[in-house]
Amino acid sequence: MRITGGAAGGRLLKVPKGLDVRPTPDLVKQAIFNSLGPVVAGARVLELFAGSGALGLECLSRGAVDVTAVELSSRHANFIRGNVRQAGLDSARFSLRVQDVFVALGQLTEAGDTFDLILADPPFGPKTHGTRSESLSQKLLDDPRLPGLLVTGGIVVLGHAARDQVEVPPDWEERKRMRHGDSVMRFLLRPQAPVGPS
Repeated sequence: MRITGGAAGGRLLKVPKGLDVRPTPDLVKQAIFNSLGPVVAGARVLELFAGSGALGLECLSRGAVDVTAVELSSRHANFIRGNVRQAGLDSARFSLRVQDVFVALGQLTEAGDTFDLILADPPFGPKTHGTRSESLSQKLLDDPRLPGLLVTGGIVVLGHAARDQVEVPPDWEERKRMRHGDSVMRFLLRPQAPVGPS
């Protein structure tokens, strides 16, 4: 696996072995960032379920101002730290939180942090054709704190299995959906705040 573009384009990244990490393939990453275009440069980025840190490092390579990555596994976090060094990018612009994603959402919300771009490609959930998903992707979309972490006009890029019936809450606007094999990536715009009575 490698960084596909930007200042560190072509740099190889290490991925933890085993079935508990499912790296986003390079072709999918390239398609994601081609779709995002100029959004990444100058953005504040949050990467959830970071795994190897590849999506966040791709953002940093392509000109993001800073990246906050969240990964629960301390073993995987060590791979992320090594990949930051391997990529030769400014480590001062990369922050790693080794904790549960949903705990981090609460702490980031309390701190008043906001981001231009949130990337999440969680472990796949079970096959749920015909029934609502119970996956981490669905749980993230259903979390009421998620929209508040995005600036106005902010984007969430969320991955899930094609076999998993993830439902986008009606207040989110889905801008684009990409499928690659069993992976689906959805581009979602931050819900607009409700307009109060005039």
